[in-house]
Amino acid sequence: QVQLVESGGGLVQPGGSLRLSCAASGSIIRIDAMGWYRQAPGKQRELVTTISRSGTTNYADFVKGRFTISRDNAKNTVYLQMNSLKPEDTAVYYCHAEVWARGGSPWSSYWGQGTQVTVSS
Repeated sequence: QVQLVESGGGLVQPGGSLRLSCAASGSIIRIDAMGWYRQAPGKQRELVTTISRSGTTNYADFVKGRFTISRDNAKNTVYLQMNSLKPEDTAVYYCHAEVWARGGSPWSSYWGQGTQVTVSS
């Protein structure tokens, strides 16, 4: 089995910064793409950003220039640096990874449990 565990959420004032982390553990052979999604109350889950194993990144327009995704393949960890946060960034942030695990199908999709980010004064 594979687990994704997020950390780093919390309450921050508008204009502030937070850094989220997501560590994958378990019977992992290899991790391909990793990413972050978010879901605000009453809204559907939406893509925030993704990063390939080689480091190619993709960002939703609403976070370009403010958020930065990175990863450490040796630690099976992905990070999300969030700057210039706005109240509309308030949501539960979910980590996602495409993982080839021992005993599993190649490139199965795994999700973290989510971490709350609240931007408010």
